[in-house]
Amino acid sequence: MIELIKKKRDGQALNKSEYQELINGFVEGKIPDYQMAAFLMAAYFKGLNPEETANLTDTMMRSGDLIDLSEIEGIKVDKHSTGGVGDKTSLILGPLVAAAGVPVAKMSGRGLGHTGGTLDKMESIKGLSVDMTREEFITQIKKINIAICGQNARLVPADKKLYALRDVTGTVGDVSLISSSIMSKKLACGADAIVIDIKVGEGAFMKNVKDAEELAKMMIQIGKNMNRQVIAVISAMQQPLGRTVGNALEVKEAIQTLKGKGPKDLTDLCLELGSHMLVLGEVAPDFDSAKSKLEELIQSDAAFDKFKELVQAQGGDINMVENMGDLPSTKFLKDYKSPQAGYINKLDAMQIGLASVQLGAGRATKESQIDYGAGIILHKKIGDTIQKGDILATLYANEESFFEKAESFMDKAYQFSDKAPQEQPLIHKTVRYNPSKSKV
Repeated sequence: MIELIKKKRDGQALNKSEYQELINGFVEGKIPDYQMAAFLMAAYFKGLNPEETANLTDTMMRSGDLIDLSEIEGIKVDKHSTGGVGDKTSLILGPLVAAAGVPVAKMSGRGLGHTGGTLDKMESIKGLSVDMTREEFITQIKKINIAICGQNARLVPADKKLYALRDVTGTVGDVSLISSSIMSKKLACGADAIVIDIKVGEGAFMKNVKDAEELAKMMIQIGKNMNRQVIAVISAMQQPLGRTVGNALEVKEAIQTLKGKGPKDLTDLCLELGSHMLVLGEVAPDFDSAKSKLEELIQSDAAFDKFKELVQAQGGDINMVENMGDLPSTKFLKDYKSPQAGYINKLDAMQIGLASVQLGAGRATKESQIDYGAGIILHKKIGDTIQKGDILATLYANEESFFEKAESFMDKAYQFSDKAPQEQPLIHKTVRYNPSKSKV
């Protein structure tokens, strides 16, 4: 291990067998944290070349169970988001894409810190279970074309151990380490093709488009090396996506979007990501025809019907979906009002996410309990004109004392100006592999 640390410290590349020795030894407890921490810091400063990143990803992927989805007919297309505030796209995309004929085998995670988790949102529907055996998972996809469940604890254990160490040693931000973390989990889940939504902005890990594009290229290259098609969409996260932040609140907005009544930014992003998924799944010849197909599925209620099928198949109370008033709510609500007139110039997604945690909608630690009804509805967003005293947002909590803490974050989230801010694009860039040029 000392030789491997020195090799990377001196900027040399490790080969595949060396990465196998490194990762397997760490997972088995033969390599202590302090040595792996030293290696991670060396990797952070010296970097990994594309071949090393692919070898690291492959070794991490094989450190635990691999999900074989080959018995499910069709091209299985997965979607991954790098995390954001108000990002309920999986709740919409899963049923929408499944209704179009693409099998959706989705393994999702829980929320931590300022970002929400798909599983927590789904569990705000009474009775719905996200715990499934491999057999139940595959059987459900064969039957209704979609299943969304929690990740198996035996899936990529190397990533769980490595990420925990990266988090406390300041080595999270390396593009190769981020790429291998994301792709090892996605590839272990058995997808044939993957659409990755890379968030950029105040509420995202990636703060600028240049870094996001570098990450996109790295993940696409890993996919190519492992015979998987990957498309990356770089999207904005300078403000929350949609108008709701919280679990049941986001489920309501997802249902409204599936019915064609959702906010424009959320609808547009889902159509963008979903269209790429349909093309990769070979149920549409090109992006425009895929988008038209998705719009028809929303207008005809076929997408919403598929969502109801999903909820029912996983034991959820269908009455909560058909009558959204039955979803969890809170005892108290409070309007957050504008301190001045003008335009909203900034709406910091991270601060809004942290405010929602204070209300009980998110986790400060992995052990924190979630209040499914808590959260925030945003009535005004960037570019909107406001008068002093206008309601900018409504806060929901089951403890009145939570409002004061949350409002301290809300105060940091908003900035105002006398002039309308320049409109920012929702989609910054789409990155894909070009076979004719043999590069991203």
